[in-house]
Amino acid sequence: MNWTLLIIVGIGIVVALATYAGYLLLQLKKQKALIAQQHKLAVEQRNAKIFESAHTLCLAGIQGQCDLSEISIRLCNVLDYVQGEQRVDVKQSLPATYELFDIVNDMARGESRQELPKKQRMQQTLTRHKAEARLNDAIIEELKVLIKQLQPLNNQISIQTVH
Repeated sequence: MNWTLLIIVGIGIVVALATYAGYLLLQLKKQKALIAQQHKLAVEQRNAKIFESAHTLCLAGIQGQCDLSEISIRLCNVLDYVQGEQRVDVKQSLPATYELFDIVNDMARGESRQELPKKQRMQQTLTRHKAEARLNDAIIEELKVLIKQLQPLNNQISIQTVH
């Protein structure tokens, strides 16, 4: 009788532990799903902010409020941070903008530009103006196309908090 009782108690303990382990696995699965959902939402929110910035840059470029070289630098850099399926290959989808970016990206800007000798600064300015003049129409068209592509992306992302 003692053996039978011990076996029954042992089986009860094993069943209880197995049930608890199953419960813990289920909780872990739920937690992983919640983390994945929160990560996806965070990426969507971040992309929405990036698209909003890109939209503003496109408008500034189309309206002539900023040099196209500055627009190309900022736009290429900001679109590089888009994550997930909405990632934009700037080199492929905006070839003129990327070409200008490639030309002016290594040029000195701001205070470092002021520290350059006048001849070098003038040479960079001439190179930049020539590239901007040559690519102006193509870049404006790319910005118009991009702004139309960004609008639906901004509208489809509903920003909600997960509780």
